[in-house]
Amino acid sequence: MPTRLPSFVRILLLTVVVLLSRALPAHAQSEPLLRPQPTTFTFPRPVSAAADDAQEQTATFGSIFSGLGRDFTRLPTKSNLLVLGLGGALALAAHPADSALTSRAARSEPLDDVFEIGAFTGGGWVQVGGAFGTYFLGRLSGNERMQSTGADLAQAQILNAILTQGVKLAVARTRPDHGRFSFPSGHASATFATATVLQRRFGWKLGLPAYTLASYVSASRLQENRHYASDVIFGAALGIVAGRTVTIGKSSARLDISPLVIRGGGGVSFTRSPRSDKSRGK
Repeated sequence: MPTRLPSFVRILLLTVVVLLSRALPAHAQSEPLLRPQPTTFTFPRPVSAAADDAQEQTATFGSIFSGLGRDFTRLPTKSNLLVLGLGGALALAAHPADSALTSRAARSEPLDDVFEIGAFTGGGWVQVGGAFGTYFLGRLSGNERMQSTGADLAQAQILNAILTQGVKLAVARTRPDHGRFSFPSGHASATFATATVLQRRFGWKLGLPAYTLASYVSASRLQENRHYASDVIFGAALGIVAGRTVTIGKSSARLDISPLVIRGGGGVSFTRSPRSDKSRGK
């Protein structure tokens, strides 16, 4: 008699199938590819330095909340859906080893010392507080770029919290320590949302350490026996989507990363883009 898949796996598998079916162009689903030519989806880039300046000046406190409706309409892009699809696929791949990975990490005393501050760093008070703190510091100092960045960070945290909590309630997966709402990891999604905003606005010089910190926080959730590997993987995907959504049209990074779909598989493409006049300091 075939084994019934756990509800978590069935829900995640359905989510991945739906997201990927929505992400692929209609003609790619109905017509077979004659040759394995890659189809890439790139994220929106700034139109001009003048547009960036206008966006910097509209970063008011009210815009943090009034812009959420606009952000929700921007969520279902091909790139975002592919990021979620890839995150879901990786989470499914990690699912069979979930219990073993978390158990091994939780029993490791050396790892306990290494990941001790992970829960604090990825907590809501730090991530949300840091976002609004950046906004108000920029406003008080008259630094419009800092103020605008803080607004983006705050919007990303709000959008990410809505997405993460919605999935948590829908899946209702039990945590390794028998607590509730394990999937996805809120610590992972929050820190990856912050890292994505910083990378999009300042490039990889700031993005790389931010993503490194986000990965550290995500790994700490396994060591503390609070999450499974699939929880943090999909949480990271949600955070990346939230961070990208609120920074559409504001990226100044020279190296852009995009999902890549080819016949029979997929991957990630790296595109080097010229800096705008503003990013060169003009």
